[in-house]
Parts: sequence; C-alpha cells; structure tokens
Amino acid sequence: MRMIACVITLLLVTGCAVGPDYSRPDLQMPTGFRMAVSDQETQSFANLPWWDLLQDEELRRLIRIALAENKDLQRAVASVEEFQSRLLISKMDFAPKADVTANAPSFGRKANFLFPGFPNPFNYYLQGNLSWELDIWGRVRRSNEAARGDLLAREEARRAVVLQLVSGVAEAYFELLQFDMQLGVAQRTLKSWEESVRIAEARLRQGMISRIDADQFEAERANAAARAAELTRQMVQKENQLSILLGRPPGQVARGRSLTEQVLPPEVPAGLPSELLQRRPDLVQAEQELAAATARIGVAKADRFPKLSITGILGVASPQFSRLIANETAFGVVGPGLAGPLLNAQILGFQQDAAEAQGREVLARYEQAVLVAFREVEDALVAVRTSREQRDAQAQQVDALRSALRLANLRYKGGLANYLDVLVAQRNLFEAELALTGTHRLQLVSVVQLYKALGGGWSPLDMAQQQPGQAPGTRGHALPAAGTSPAGHG
Repeated sequence: MRMIACVITLLLVTGCAVGPDYSRPDLQMPTGFRMAVSDQETQSFANLPWWDLLQDEELRRLIRIALAENKDLQRAVASVEEFQSRLLISKMDFAPKADVTANAPSFGRKANFLFPGFPNPFNYYLQGNLSWELDIWGRVRRSNEAARGDLLAREEARRAVVLQLVSGVAEAYFELLQFDMQLGVAQRTLKSWEESVRIAEARLRQGMISRIDADQFEAERANAAARAAELTRQMVQKENQLSILLGRPPGQVARGRSLTEQVLPPEVPAGLPSELLQRRPDLVQAEQELAAATARIGVAKADRFPKLSITGILGVASPQFSRLIANETAFGVVGPGLAGPLLNAQILGFQQDAAEAQGREVLARYEQAVLVAFREVEDALVAVRTSREQRDAQAQQVDALRSALRLANLRYKGGLANYLDVLVAQRNLFEAELALTGTHRLQLVSVVQLYKALGGGWSPLDMAQQQPGQAPGTRGHALPAAGTSPAGHG
C-alpha cells in the first residue's frame, strides 16, 4: 500500500498536461489608424462613457430601458450563467466521486446475496463507492481550461450584445428624429404647394395660365402629400422597431432633442489599434474561443493515454437487519485502477485530428475578426470626417435654394417668370432639405458606429450593476476583466 502511495505521489508531481499551451497569435497590426485625427493619439474616444457622449436625456432613458428589458440581452445573461455552472461542473472533476447504494428486500422470498470475496451470504447491505481519477496527463486541467474559455467567451458575447443594443437604440432613435424632421419638411412643402395650387386655380379662372400649368402645380402637391404619407409610415415602423429593442410591444416612442440639437464631440480620437484586441467584445470572444479550442486539443490527446484512478468500496452487509451495523459486517477495499483505449484507439486519433482542425478553423476566424475590426474603425473614421464636411456643404446648398425659391416666387407673382421656374426651385429645395436631414443623421450615426467599432458602449446601468472583478449577470462569481490572459494561457 505504501508502495502504491509513493508511485501515485511521483506521478502527480511529474505529471504534465499534454497538448499545446495557449498563447495569443502574433498578428501584424498597424501602429495607428490611417484616418485618425492624430498619429500621436493614445487616449481613445471609446474610453468615454455613453452618458457623457450622448447628452439627450430621453435617449439615455431609452438605453437604460433597453438594458433592463431587452430579451436578447436577457438571453445572453442566462447563457453566461449556464456556462458558469458548466465551469463549476468541470472543476468537480478534480475531486473524488462518491455514491451510496443500499438494499433491503421487502417483498417475495428473501434470497441471500453472495459477493465474490465476501464470506457470508446477506440480505441487507449499505455500500459506498469511491472513484478518483489522477490527472496525470492533464485531461482534467485541459478540460477546465476549455470550460473557462467557453465561459469567458459567453461573457464577451454578452458584452457584445450590450454594445450592439446600445448602438442599435441610438441609431434607431436618430433615424426616428430624421423621419420627424423630414416629415416636417414634407408638411411645410405640402402647404407651400397647396398655396401654389390655390394661386394657379385663381389665375386659371382669370385666363392667365393654361390648364396644363395648373395641373403641374397639382401634381407637385400630390407628390408632396404622397411623400408625407410615406414618411409617416416609415416613422411609425421605426417606432415599432425601437419598441422591440426596448423589450416592449410596438408603440409610440418619446423624443428628446431634435436632430439638429444633438451635441457632437469636437474630436473623436481612435487611440491605438492594439487596444481593439482588449476592448472589442467580439475580438476577446474570438480569442477565448481560440483558447478553448486549444485546450480541447490537449483533452483529445490525453484521452489516448491510459487513465489511472483510485477506486474503493466501503460498507456493511448482514443477513439480518438488526445486525447490519455490527463490527463483523463491515467490509472495504481500495486500490488503483488502470483503463486505456484498445479497440477505439483509432477513433481517438481521429478525434484528436478533428480537435486540431477545429483549432485551425477558430484561429482563422479570430484573424478574420481582427481584420474586419480594423476595417470597421477605418470606415467609421472616414465617415465621421466626411459627414461633417458633407453636412456643411448641403446646408449651404439649402440656403442658396431657399433664396432661389423666394426670388422665383416673387418673379412669378409679378409676371416676370413662368411656372416652370417655381416648380424647379421648389422641387430642388424639397429634395435638398430631405438630403440635409439625412446627413445630420449620418453624422450622428457615424459617431455611434465609431464608438461601437472601437469597442465602447458601456452604459450607466450596466456599470452600476457590475461589482469590482465581477461581470454583470454572473451571480457573484468573479471573472477577470476584459484584456486579461485567456483561459489556458501559458
């Protein structure tokens, strides 16, 4: 027995985990973003919280509601809790497993049992079974590393849902404000065309214009009425979409500041590209999935080696229930057990090949996610820069077209111009005003998209619920913060 204990101790001390240890892939990253404000920027725009960035109190309230009621986020939180329990289950593989069996015949003829090695037959017994796998090859350790990677990946998936939800609410809200503004433009234009139709009908009766001229004014009025109806439809549908994000049935959504009253930051520095690997939830999730896949290679390799375990039984047995706890009824045995693959060795080899192929697949997916992240940041940066220039140019265009329309109306009423000048001027102004509202929204949305691409997006409610060293929705179990070493590192 002492010899067995010494051998087991030696194996535990010298045992190692087979399979590769995880390390972050060596990726070629740029030193800075091409469209960044300054190459020397180190403080990222994404470090600012949403409640400092978005100064529309109604929008803040909608974001808080979405974080509390959105069903996709609730599902993501439940998924984190599920995998947290799975990690705890995996950790129990380090501990011995024990169970208890008992027998007490109550019906029929009592037949005495006789176990091999047990000298006397018996009717009643109480038996405890013990089994403890010695993790010589690191199968249990790698399995725990994989479970931890899965858990951290799910936590980052929850963060990604938060980021997507907050940005989605903001973008939908800005689109709703755009429809409000466009509907106002369409209604003002409709009133203007109604006035033009009234004047045209009066001139038609006076014989100053033809029926064709009057019909042209009526056609433009009908077009403006149709656009107003279309914008009303889009506005209601956007309210319905936003209501679903809020976890509510479709209904009206309150507004705060108008589209043109929204506050934009003067500069939006991107920070360092390397920060994306630690901040963006989808990249951290992809890396944790890679760490889990790497650990599963070790599990597959360890399965091909024999498993050494300590097993034992301890119990009491007696022909009579009254003598069940007597000294002479006790029995027990303990010893090492060895189990290894034989006929399924080839299958286990295929399973290892599958695990290694899955690791290469996850690695390629991680590298692709990093490339897409860099592209999204660059796209958002150029959108922020150009949307401001586009808005200024379109605002100048609208001012010029308003002046042209005013002069055309004066000339038309004075008989110095025909109806065509008014039609063209009014139509051009209408389209330019609609385009300007779209550019106002584009400028706001591009800032939101940059914030999202940089991996920002925490909300006041989300941060308030998070305890130090704890991820939201994890029921008191501590998790490392984003950017810490993934599962199985080293």
